Amino acid sequence: MERKQSERIQTSIINSLEKKALVWMAGKMPSWVNSDMLTFTGVFGAVVILTGYALSLINLNFLWLASLGFVINWFGDSLDGTLARVRKQQRPLYGFFIDHNIDCINEALMFTGIGISPMVNMNVALMVLAAYLTLSVSVYINSHLKNEFKLTYAKLGPTELRIIVIILNTIFLYVPFLREFKIDFTFIGRAFSYGIIDIVALIILAGLIIVYLNTLIKDGKYYAELDPLKKNNE
Repeated sequence: MERKQSERIQTSIINSLEKKALVWMAGKMPSWVNSDMLTFTGVFGAVVILTGYALSLINLNFLWLASLGFVINWFGDSLDGTLARVRKQQRPLYGFFIDHNIDCINEALMFTGIGISPMVNMNVALMVLAAYLTLSVSVYINSHLKNEFKLTYAKLGPTELRIIVIILNTIFLYVPFLREFKIDFTFIGRAFSYGIIDIVALIILAGLIIVYLNTLIKDGKYYAELDPLKKNNE
């Protein structure tokens, strides 16, 4: 059973530089390193992220460990497919199945860690995770129906999001005001306390929802024209 690889649509800010770096690194990989090893290196990075965020409850300096985890995750998650393409060892069916199942595991570990940390409320982190996974499902559906795999929205992709989170980790660690500022309010009898990073996460959440709804409406119209309603006598 053959599956044609979906067209990868990647227009992120650093896409050109990142692609050159990944191809260069893939060319330097020892022959005994394969794509599966890199995929699970990405999972290890996600575990490091979760661990770093959890330990930041004890000492904020462990945010550096979480940031290191994002680098490890990027290395494994971004290089596995590149290595297969450089070596011309693509496995479209197996690769699609493994890669995107592992992506969901990685994202669950990352966002859970962020929610455990003192940076972001767990409820906010899980809402962002839900929105991110919802948008991911839309991407996977289109990769099957349109044969296109869109990796970036508004010039931002997974790599840019990792960089943003690393920057937020660093700022939170070194700017006391970010840790001290809180907005307290009550909603339906329940008290909430949100910090600045929570507000940033909610803005990201709003962006993900807007992107998803825009994609849903646009693609819904596209598929409606492609597959119009047939009359009973047709």
